[in-house]
Amino acid sequence: MSELREPSELTLPVLTDIMRECAGEDEALTAHEGDIGEVELEFLGYDSLALMEAASRVKRQFGVELSDDGLAQIRTLNQFVTAVNERLASAAAGRAG
Repeated sequence: MSELREPSELTLPVLTDIMRECAGEDEALTAHEGDIGEVELEFLGYDSLALMEAASRVKRQFGVELSDDGLAQIRTLNQFVTAVNERLASAAAGRAG
């Protein structure tokens, strides 16, 4: 398990790896062509439990937490990445200010 670090952003490839580790390899995720970040999580085979596990993993690795309400609004990987990066930016601004 990696220790807590303070990266500047979460990327789609990193989140994709996290989702695979949390929910297992999914054929839809592997076989999908195009912008995987815009595909509905449900279509990719990820349910709310996979999303919560990924959020927990992101909290451990990146030091930011997504609220239950925030998670409920996330429908795509890109939305997840954006939500995490907004919190990372807010945390960085808070430390700088």
